[in-house]
Amino acid sequence: MDANDEGMRVIPLRGMKLFDHGDDIAEAALHALRRRGLILRDRDVIVVAQKIVSKVEGRRRDSADVPVGDRALALADITGKPAALIQLALDEAQEVLRAAPNVLITRHRTGHVAANSGIDASNIAGGDAGQVLLWPEDPDRSARALRDAFHARTGARVAVVIADSLGRAWRLGTIGTAIGVSGCVALDDRCGEADLYGRTLQATWVAVADSIAAQVA
Repeated sequence: MDANDEGMRVIPLRGMKLFDHGDDIAEAALHALRRRGLILRDRDVIVVAQKIVSKVEGRRRDSADVPVGDRALALADITGKPAALIQLALDEAQEVLRAAPNVLITRHRTGHVAANSGIDASNIAGGDAGQVLLWPEDPDRSARALRDAFHARTGARVAVVIADSLGRAWRLGTIGTAIGVSGCVALDDRCGEADLYGRTLQATWVAVADSIAAQVA
């Protein structure tokens, strides 16, 4: 964001509003940049929290309005989780990978493995009353739309990463993970390149977008 800078900088955009359905993410981000005396430049990367995108795209659901099926009821008995939450997770999932007390791990329809299909009630008005947020319908499409909006208003050719905090197999804690990407390589295929000693890399894919998301989690 500054032509005199070298290397990578992570710049948080503080003081932004709490977003709601229909809000303009690009305009809010650009306003926050202007307050800091910064402008977007080619090759900048904007990382946007999934929760912001989901709120703006109207992905809020009220558990009280969710028709619950037999499978959700059965999984609710196993997990101890609300049946409506289980039903929403099933609706968003390709498959259930694990169900245990207080645990529901699914493969989201986008392919990501996540608890409860990424559905969350934290930091949401009404979360204690059954309000939850689903992931964007198409996170890559959402990232493309934001990238287009930034380019239209600034002329800068930036990348956009939509990030959420996901757990990892056999590890405690969550880490920032890219669920939607536009304008940068998500995976850098290094297969066929040589290592320091001339050995040909056989199975090396660098998760570029995930690495970016992890920097700002």
